[in-house]
Amino acid sequence: MASPTLDPASRTVPALAEQVVLVTGGARGLGRALTEAFLREGAQVVINHLTSEDAARELAGRHPDRALAVRGDVRDRDQVEALFERAEAEFGAPVGTVVNNALTGFSFDGDARAKAHEIGYDAFSAQFSGAVQGALHTIQAALPGFARAGSGRVVNIGTNLFQDPVVPYHDYTAAKAALLSLTRTVSADLGPRGVTVNMVSGGLLRTTDASSATPEAVFDAIAASTPLQSVTTPAEFADAVLFFASPWSRAITGQNLVVDGGLVKD
Repeated sequence: MASPTLDPASRTVPALAEQVVLVTGGARGLGRALTEAFLREGAQVVINHLTSEDAARELAGRHPDRALAVRGDVRDRDQVEALFERAEAEFGAPVGTVVNNALTGFSFDGDARAKAHEIGYDAFSAQFSGAVQGALHTIQAALPGFARAGSGRVVNIGTNLFQDPVVPYHDYTAAKAALLSLTRTVSADLGPRGVTVNMVSGGLLRTTDASSATPEAVFDAIAASTPLQSVTTPAEFADAVLFFASPWSRAITGQNLVVDGGLVKD
């Protein structure tokens, strides 16, 4: 059966307050900022978590009618399918926006990362499974709901490091670069269905759990290198993600927006 194609004039994108949003890895760090941003705008949010159950339940408990904490490993397709089914059962509507934020065990500490001569492919495999396999699973699981709604939004979380690899995060950077490729190929495939797929890429954020090991001198050096003279915060980054989930971005797909205070010019 051919994929359904929608007349562009018939495509409607719900306002944020009318959406059900899935944020993978949504309980801590950047994920928590993303969850809080969507809740602030009135959305109903599925807070996916794997190892942060207490944080996810605490956050959901503060918004009992609009937030749902669901444990699930995005690398496991069956768990992802179950996550979507539970979300729709809870909120009575399919997930309309997917934010692929989950990060597989990584600490942003350049001095502690394996260099090119010592890193093994197992490190790459772990990052690829979290970033690319996880995103593929959530996108595919979201498609039936997108089809029923007549539109859909996918926002993948990337990095500015594949444009400016100033630290040796070989595995993480390669996985995010692959995720950008997936963003662009999937956007072309799903565009006729009224689905947009974009990426928002940050630099080092001040401060998340993953960046807590970063020395203060590194943050200061980054701030001094940006036109805004500051390091982007998770809340500032989250605001850009809201744009891609909103009706205002309806004509944008396959793009990568770098949100790092102007550090990277590409």
